[in-house]
Amino acid sequence: MQNSSTSPKIAIFVDVQNIYYTTRDTFQQQFNYRAFWQEISQQGEIVLANAYAIQRSDDQQHKFQKALKHIGFDVKLKPFIQRRDGSAKGDWDVGIAVDVMEMAPEVDIVILLSGDGDFDLLLRKIMQRDGVKTHVYGVTALTAQSLINAASEFFPIDRKLLL
Repeated sequence: MQNSSTSPKIAIFVDVQNIYYTTRDTFQQQFNYRAFWQEISQQGEIVLANAYAIQRSDDQQHKFQKALKHIGFDVKLKPFIQRRDGSAKGDWDVGIAVDVMEMAPEVDIVILLSGDGDFDLLLRKIMQRDGVKTHVYGVTALTAQSLINAASEFFPIDRKLLL
């Protein structure tokens, strides 16, 4: 764990689809990844920043992914799967969980951007196993209460983190 003379090591994990839909549905605005990055970089050393997104072949997506990379995120892509019934699949939950479990022993703070309650167990586990702090950023109304309760700290996404 950290000593007082060094700045905390931070790992960031972004559930891109979740953040996109929750900010759009609540505020009709997009999340400001640059403002978020600036805020977090003042709190410690960002040693890992993964953004988990769905691979779609449209220009807006490519521009967005390029912007994330430019800010400092490693963009992890999964193919967009259109099911026969018309619904779509593109779920990164297991991938995010595996990466968080692997990285948690190496850092002081794990930051998760998601409102998905499925991650509550993950946060409890790494806090218990690794003694790591867990910070969750999410849209309050669309973030599972179980996830808020599981985190060391919850940070509501508000106007200052929107474009």
